[in-house]
Amino acid sequence: MYCRIMVAAFITLFAVATAHAQDKKQKRYLYVVSPGVRNYTQFGGAGILVFDIDNNHKFVKRIHTPASLEAKPLNIKGVCASAATKRLYFTTLTKLYCVDLLTEKTLWVKALPDGCDRMSITPDGKTLYVPTMEKKHWNVVDGKTGDLITRIETPDRAHNTVVSLEGKYMYLASISSNFLPVADTKSHKIIRKIGPFGAGIRPFTVNADRSLVYVNVNGLLGFEIGDLKTGKMIHRVEVKGVKKGPVKRHGCPSHGIGLTPNEKEVWVCDGHNGSVHIFDNTVMPPKQIASVKLREQPGWITFSKGGRWAWPSTGDVIDTTTRQIAHKLTDEEGREVHGEKIIEIIWIDGAPYWVGDQFGVGRKGVKK
Repeated sequence: MYCRIMVAAFITLFAVATAHAQDKKQKRYLYVVSPGVRNYTQFGGAGILVFDIDNNHKFVKRIHTPASLEAKPLNIKGVCASAATKRLYFTTLTKLYCVDLLTEKTLWVKALPDGCDRMSITPDGKTLYVPTMEKKHWNVVDGKTGDLITRIETPDRAHNTVVSLEGKYMYLASISSNFLPVADTKSHKIIRKIGPFGAGIRPFTVNADRSLVYVNVNGLLGFEIGDLKTGKMIHRVEVKGVKKGPVKRHGCPSHGIGLTPNEKEVWVCDGHNGSVHIFDNTVMPPKQIASVKLREQPGWITFSKGGRWAWPSTGDVIDTTTRQIAHKLTDEEGREVHGEKIIEIIWIDGAPYWVGDQFGVGRKGVKK
């Protein structure tokens, strides 16, 4: 009798422990904010679409926001998130939205001066740098309230923003400038400029130790590399073996670039040929080694935390080990999902634990 009681107690404790362990099980999701290719609702409709990374990137749910419920949803311009504050932010052409990741409720909406473009947030979730809609300044915004803290004036058309991994610096790219300003996140002042590059800067990414920046520029099928220590452009890398031709969107041959998290490869988009080209980044200048054909024109690319998956804006999910397309994102209606505004969020014990970035920044040597 005593033995049966002990066995039953053990089974109960094991069941409780197993359930608790399952509660703590890591969940990895891809958040795609749509319409994320212009205002094209045929590519997944409108809302925040969530996909289960570990379940073949299957569609999980659609989170509606005031932006998605409008009669004609506007273009989504950028997305970022904070595990510290458990919030996700996105911009349209005119407004900045803040969503509570736990409740999935929109906490606030702010119409910022002169519109919004692709922004970035400090890791502590306290401060967002939001470029205007190609006007001549960035709005610096309180991540908790959405209130305007200050603004950073620039002489050119504000466009893309990348924060360094530890949050000390913001890199501010203007679409019409061949210099990349660097702002200090404590003073909110521009402290130096990198360049000149070959033309106006489009998408770009930065390595983990803040020594190099990889930039797409107008007119180039490929990318250029800047030395963040010396402030000089050091390499111009052109894609070989394909022709440069007209593109549907963005007006430049390569719009989209990212580093694999280990920084061993650079992946760059090719709009005309509907491809991404892969470069060996262990040598300088990086050497072209492979290409992957996609289902549509790519305009962006980023990577999963461990680097297993590459996510171009076409909704193709590329296995970086085989360089083959393993999955294709589709929504609850079976439509193709395309989006340039995507971010990975890892959940542990029912709460956001880690958030990725939309820019494919390098993470070499970073433990978390």
